[in-house]
Amino acid sequence: MKFVGVVALLAVVIIATRSWVESRTQVSFGVNASNVTTTGVSARDSEDVRAVTPRGELASWEKRAMTIFENVSPSVVFITNTSLQRDIFTRNVYERPRGTGSGFVWDSEGRILTNYHVIVDANRVEVTMADGSTWKASLVGVAPDKDLAVLKIDAPREKLKPISVGASAHLKVGQTVYAIGNPFGLDKTMTSGIVSALNREIESLSGRVIQGVIQTDAAINPGNSGGPLLDSSGRLIGINTQIVSPSGVNAGVGFAVPVETVNQAASQIIKYGKVIRPGLGVSLARDEVARQLGLDGALIVKVTEGSGAEKAGLKGSKMAGRQIILGDIIKSIDDQPVRSFADLGKIMDMHKVGDTVTVEVFRGGVMKRIAVTLTEIN
Repeated sequence: MKFVGVVALLAVVIIATRSWVESRTQVSFGVNASNVTTTGVSARDSEDVRAVTPRGELASWEKRAMTIFENVSPSVVFITNTSLQRDIFTRNVYERPRGTGSGFVWDSEGRILTNYHVIVDANRVEVTMADGSTWKASLVGVAPDKDLAVLKIDAPREKLKPISVGASAHLKVGQTVYAIGNPFGLDKTMTSGIVSALNREIESLSGRVIQGVIQTDAAINPGNSGGPLLDSSGRLIGINTQIVSPSGVNAGVGFAVPVETVNQAASQIIKYGKVIRPGLGVSLARDEVARQLGLDGALIVKVTEGSGAEKAGLKGSKMAGRQIILGDIIKSIDDQPVRSFADLGKIMDMHKVGDTVTVEVFRGGVMKRIAVTLTEIN
C-alpha cells in the first residue's frame, strides 16, 4: 500500500514538472498551438512578408534570346583534349587533360566543327553533347591557316542537331550577336553583344593571315574557342577563335572567323580530307631578308617543279660560285601590290586552283608581266 502511494506521488511530480517546462517554453518563445502554421511561420509573421509584384510581359529582345538559346544550344558541344605524357620518374606514359573548348554539330553525319588550336597535338578528343552523352571523336581533317578542325562522332542521328548556317558578308557594325559555348568549362553558356567591327585580320597558328574576321564585344573567354557566333535569327555567322586581353579573360574584344571561310574550308576537308590551296608554286624569302637586301616586293627563292610558276617561266634565286643571283621580285598580282608573304597569301585566298593571274615581276632591271595558272600547293 505504501509502495502504491509512492508511485502515485512520483507520477504527480512528473506531470507537474512537464507542465511547468511547457509553460516556460511557451513564455520564452511565444509559441502555442494556435499561432503555428504548417510552414513553421507564425500567422503574425506571414502578414509582414512583402507581396510579390506581378511582372509585365517579357521584352521582345528577351524572348528572341531565349528562343535562340533553346533552338541552338542542342547543337553546341563540349570538347575535351587529352595528350600523352611520360612520368619523369617511372617513365610510364599516361593521358592527361590538355584543354577544353567548344564546337558545334555541322551535319547529320556526326561531323563536328571546332578550332584547330582546340585539338592540336591531342592524343584523344572527346565530344560531350548537350544531353550529357560523351563520344570519342575521330579527326576528319584540319585547316591550320583558318584555325579550323573537323571531327566526327558515331552518335545516332536523333542526337544530332546540325546548326543553321547564315552569312556574314552583309553584316553591319551594331548588329546584335550571340555566342554559345563553354567558357572555363562552364557548359551551355550564352552571352550577347554587337558586331564591333568588320574585316579585321588575325594571325593563325600557321602564321597565315585570316581575313574578313568579325570583331565582337560579346563575352568570349577561354573555353569559348570553337563555339558559334550567331546572328539575331540564330544562324551561324562565325566561329569564335581569339580574344585580345591583357589579363587573359574577356575585355570586350573577341574575334570570329567568318562563316563563308568556315563553310568553304569545312566542305573541302569533308570531301578531300584537307583544304585545296591555290598557289603560284614559289617559295619566297623571309620578309626581313628582303628588307635587308633593300627590295620592295617579294623575292622568289625557289620555283616548284611542275607548278604554274615553272610553266610560266618565273625565276628563282641561285648561287653562282660565291655570288647570289637574285630571282624574280614579285611586285603585284592582278595589280594588287605584293610587299610580303602575307600579301601573297591574302591574294591567293581570293582565288581557286585553275585561275590565271597576272604577275608583275622585276627581273634584271626590267618589269615584266607574266600570266600564271594557279596550281594546288601543300
